[in-house]
Amino acid sequence: MFVDQAKIFVKAGNGGHGSVSFRREKYEPSGGPNGGDGGRGGNVIIEVDTGLKTLMDYRYKKHYKADSGEDGSSYKKHGKDGKDLVLKVPPGTVIKDEETGNIIADMLHSGQQIVIAKGGRGGRGNAHFATSTRQAPEFAESGRLGEELWIVLELKLLADVGLIGFPNVGKSTILSVVSAARPKIGNYHFTTLIPNLGVVELEEGKSFILADIPGLIEGAHEGAGLGHDFLRHIERTKVLIHVLDIAGSEGRDPLEDFRQVNGELGKYSGGLSDKPQIVAANKMDLPRAARNFERVKGALEAEGYEVFDISAASNRGLKKLMYRAFEIISRMEEQAEEDIEQTADMRYYKFNKKESYSVRKEGNIFIVDGEWIERFMDRINIYNDESLKYFHRVMREKGIIDELKKMGVNDGDTVKVSHLEFEYYE
Repeated sequence: MFVDQAKIFVKAGNGGHGSVSFRREKYEPSGGPNGGDGGRGGNVIIEVDTGLKTLMDYRYKKHYKADSGEDGSSYKKHGKDGKDLVLKVPPGTVIKDEETGNIIADMLHSGQQIVIAKGGRGGRGNAHFATSTRQAPEFAESGRLGEELWIVLELKLLADVGLIGFPNVGKSTILSVVSAARPKIGNYHFTTLIPNLGVVELEEGKSFILADIPGLIEGAHEGAGLGHDFLRHIERTKVLIHVLDIAGSEGRDPLEDFRQVNGELGKYSGGLSDKPQIVAANKMDLPRAARNFERVKGALEAEGYEVFDISAASNRGLKKLMYRAFEIISRMEEQAEEDIEQTADMRYYKFNKKESYSVRKEGNIFIVDGEWIERFMDRINIYNDESLKYFHRVMREKGIIDELKKMGVNDGDTVKVSHLEFEYYE
């Protein structure tokens, strides 16, 4: 089964917790702190696998989670890092953030990888918090949570030439005749429910990939019928062969069909309607075809289009059409690949911000929040006196206490830091 779109949830592993431990040996019963750090949580990585052709693997399983890091232990032993989770996708897969619709990555090349969710950093053991005045810290950091998000995977076919046109104009028949592909063919609408690919081999050293793409109806740019499925797959093609039922065998005017399909292309994306396009007037073996052909050819050639008379059923004119498509491809400059360079720090929703926070008042409650505060509070154990003292010290050093004072905080007022509420006392 061909699946070209899937929505999945990915969760990176949490970091392991730091250890609270002290050296206890025969002749040193009260040694210093030696708690080790927690291990890093595993990343969720997406990798291109050229052996895959669809997103079928993600049709039923929707949740994917990497391993968490192990907790640290005594004698400064570092917890084991969580194992990365690698998800394979076919080339041509676009990854989007489900919430915003923004593109995260465009996966084109074999072996290309992106860290889609970064594992949480392991918490530091109590050995890191020893100072000249605090020689026996009884607290350690908790591991950070791994990133998590819903993503949408969209497969856009990587073909040189795309066959476009209304349903039942003969696109599948053309593909079956000029290549070894064997698409399902029938005399009814929307025969092609999935894209089909075939390799057209004209002669040694002259070949290209041809895609038979699902048919189009009015309103496709808004998602009607198979609209978005159709339009998504022609975005990467270099040349379009616009197939017309020149005989008007279903009671439609082929020239009107041409206008309507191109209108939908222009409404979806300006780049689609600007692609090189040649016209294949199919079904020339049927009555009324010759009369319509002269009229359509005259109108379209006046607009700069090349028009070829063909009959897929009798293999008439197909060789000439395919050679012309190859000639256009060969003359075109290599299509620029619009890759989005991706690293863990360059994804659109990750920024190298300073440790920011905001302080505001809502009603009688003072609220301190922000991305840094959330991460900081994940590492604090408020039920441990040493950890709580560390929390108060950081709040003062970062200027948060001063901000609260400027806003008029008084003893007994409620201050909410992240998800926890405190009563303020100077």
